[in-house]
Amino acid sequence: MKTKSAYVCTACKAVSPRWQGQCPKCLAWNTLEPALQKSGPVRDFPLNRPVDLRELPTLLEDRVSSQLSGLDGILGSGFVPGGVILLGGEPGIGKSTLLLQVTASMENSGKGVVYVSGEESLSQIRSRAERLGMLGGRLTVLATNQADDILVCMEDGPALIVVDSVQTMISSSVEGLPGSVSQVRAVATALTERAKQLGVTVILVGHVTKDGQIAGPKLLEHMVDTVLYLEGDKEHLFRILRVVKNRFGPSNEILLFEMREKGMSVIEDPSTFFLQARDTALSGTALVMSMESQRPFVVEVQALVTKTFLAFPRRTALGFDANRLHLLIAVMEKRLQISLGQVDVYAKVGGGLRMKDPGLDLGIVAAILSSFYDRPLPEGAVFWGEVDLNGQIRPVTGHDVRLRQAANLGYAPMVHPKTGAKGKGWTRISDVQKMLFGQAGQG
Repeated sequence: MKTKSAYVCTACKAVSPRWQGQCPKCLAWNTLEPALQKSGPVRDFPLNRPVDLRELPTLLEDRVSSQLSGLDGILGSGFVPGGVILLGGEPGIGKSTLLLQVTASMENSGKGVVYVSGEESLSQIRSRAERLGMLGGRLTVLATNQADDILVCMEDGPALIVVDSVQTMISSSVEGLPGSVSQVRAVATALTERAKQLGVTVILVGHVTKDGQIAGPKLLEHMVDTVLYLEGDKEHLFRILRVVKNRFGPSNEILLFEMREKGMSVIEDPSTFFLQARDTALSGTALVMSMESQRPFVVEVQALVTKTFLAFPRRTALGFDANRLHLLIAVMEKRLQISLGQVDVYAKVGGGLRMKDPGLDLGIVAAILSSFYDRPLPEGAVFWGEVDLNGQIRPVTGHDVRLRQAANLGYAPMVHPKTGAKGKGWTRISDVQKMLFGQAGQG
């Protein structure tokens, strides 16, 4: 700990940061003498010591249900008392609507819940709740931007407090405007500490930047127990709730919602939800058995290959990384001996989804070949597999789960990587090309 010089008056014991001939308090002359004064907090409580975990009693978590079966599942059987959850998402994606539904459902089941809004007035919240049909039961709300008001509410012992949003709250302990780094850190720290002490579950709504990351210090995501992202395209009716971090349950889980007039509705079986109004007689479309977290579902990959009128052909990808499309086109030209240098290639994932699954590669290749030859793929064909730079089809995670789900849905043929020495499947995209298009795929 650093030390600094100070001067103490021998007459009145007053402390002065610098020497002067007269004491500023008692006005005595020549009474200031040098003294050392420690800077920093004084520790007046006992030191913590390490303990053996085996000596601690086992605590059984009495979780609180959110009254939404799907939400309880991805969180790990509901809310943990004292847990802090951070929910992020773009403006207008449905964060407030979803949390208002959870608040109303839990209060109707007899749990104490407080919905705190720093962005809307009480009349605005009432109008939205009335539009969603949530005024049939009790709904406790608070419109404030003072973190101290929330701390007082936590003293009453509710099961859940929703703070919408943390960037609009102000803590009286620090200076700064709402949304500044110091204010967000102070508000989150105060709410987290009080939640742990009182066993109250807190959900913090966080704004996101234009890059899709939660605004504010990265410490905010480290501090909370669970981080959720609500994703989706505003032009479509579905939303994806993704678990990025979870100390009390599985991570990388997803839950699909459909936006309706009365709020969010859980999609219990998303297996074929994204295949609505699909015409199997058209070329350039392929079905992919995708995996998001531990849940398999079928998505449609669409491709359009057309003659270019530009000096440099266009390559456009929607729903997945454009660099991935460039890589696959280069592999197809090299390994399949087809010329794509004089055509534009457009590819997208149907339904407005944003996918990172490496198993999407084989479906993209099949869709491009289908559009290139202008021949539709077999009606029940489904694809998954990663394509490397040598044109080989590599296995992907969740192969057995994808296989079972495809069999249950009745898809055939199933075009997937070969697993094991005696396993069924495909090893090269050239073999898949020959199987799908025969002699048309040669040269």
